[in-house]
Order: sequence, then C-alpha cells, then structure tokens
Amino acid sequence: MALLRKVAATLLAASAALLAIPPTASATPAPHGLLARENFDRLPLGPVTEGRGWSTDSRDGTLTVVPSNTGHGHELRIHTDGNGRAFLVFDELSPPGNSFWGRVRLRVGGFPSAPDWAHWTVAEASGVGSPTLVRPLGGQFAPTDGGNFWGVGSDLGPTGDWTSWKTSSPAVAGKWQCVEFHLDARDNRVSVYLDGVEQSGLTVSTKEHGGTADDFVFPGFDRLKLGWQLYQADPTPSSYDIRMDDIALGTRRVGGCGNGG
Repeated sequence: MALLRKVAATLLAASAALLAIPPTASATPAPHGLLARENFDRLPLGPVTEGRGWSTDSRDGTLTVVPSNTGHGHELRIHTDGNGRAFLVFDELSPPGNSFWGRVRLRVGGFPSAPDWAHWTVAEASGVGSPTLVRPLGGQFAPTDGGNFWGVGSDLGPTGDWTSWKTSSPAVAGKWQCVEFHLDARDNRVSVYLDGVEQSGLTVSTKEHGGTADDFVFPGFDRLKLGWQLYQADPTPSSYDIRMDDIALGTRRVGGCGNGG
C-alpha cells in the first residue's frame, strides 16, 4: 500500500507540473529560432490556398505548387494579370523583440517596362498599433536609369508612400536569387541581402528612409506577405510569373545564401 501511495503521489506531482506550463509554450519558436519554414515539398501539385502556418491573398492572381526547376521537390509558381496580386500570408507571427529575419529563393520572369515609375512588392510586413506597411523586398521601374531596381518601401504610415530604390541593386529578370531581409526594431532598420551580400545602399532606419521628415516606426509585427503585387494599371508586360522556394523566417539569420549566409 505504501508503494502504491508513493506512485500515486508521483503521478499527481507530474500532472500538476504539466498543468503549470503556460498555454503559449507550444507556440515558442522552433529550434534555431525558426518562426516559419516552407519548401512546398509536402504539398500536392496544383493550386494552393493554405499551408502550415500560412494562408493566401490574391486578386487577379493564382498560386500553384509545381515541380522544382532542379528536378527535385516542389516550388511555388505565382502568376498575376495586370496589377493583380498573389501572396502567401504568414499571419501567426509573434517575433520576440518585434524583430526577425526572412529568407526566400525567388525568380521573377519579367519586370515592368511601363508605365514609368511602376513599382512592385515581393514582401510586406504589417501589424498592430500602426497602419504602417513595411515592404522589405520590392522595387521600381526607373525610366531615367533604364531598368528596375530593388528597393525598400513603406505605405500608409506617417512617412507616406515611398520606395527607396538604388541603381546599385538592379533587379534581373529570369535569374534565381537567394534574398534575405532583416527587420530590426531597435532602430526600425530594414537591411537586405542578395545572394548573401548585404545591399548597404538599401538600408533604411528611423531617421534615414525615403519618405517624409517624420520618423519611420515599425508596427507590432504579426503578419508577413510574400508574393507579388504591381500597383499601376495596364502595365507592360501585362502578366507576371514568379517562382519561390525555401522560405524561412527566424529570430536570427537563417543563412543558406552563400557569402555569410
């Protein structure tokens, strides 16, 4: 009987310990600080509307899982017509310190050549406490410089609608690139890396950005969209095809992009 009482007491203590674990414990980041990851290999081929930890948002656009260009696994094909949009939406984010890294392999089939100053977005982060949309990956067609260039941008916040593109970071069509971005809330800083190399000219922060004289301040991030949107009507070309693969979001640099990655 004494042995049975001892076993029962041990089981009760273990149960109490389990009940004491807060319900948010299951939402803690994955090993190595990962917040989300998607390589599409576990999804069936064909149109897709959701995955693990993400949904989709589209208008005049489609998202389809297709065989990888490498011949192994799957990747995502994004297609839009005109100024349509098609995004994966990670809407369960809660990055510690309101800061996180993102990495994605992507290939844009073609960039706009009209109208002048047409601009486009590949990544957009948003959240609570402010209407500010932070666009760490995007760019613009600059007719004065004869091409499209990567840029960081924002909209709806006190700094207005802007895309801070640089000719030092040309956007090349038909080429696979490994792209990373870092949203650092300590100085509301956005940094961008292409194939592992930091594009220092694209960095923006609280006081240094492409908008009004107001401070650029992050919202409390809880949502990230990855995909494609072009904002001007009747663009040339009239449709866009983007491929994406190897998406990872983390509390620290995920790596895998070559130099320093």
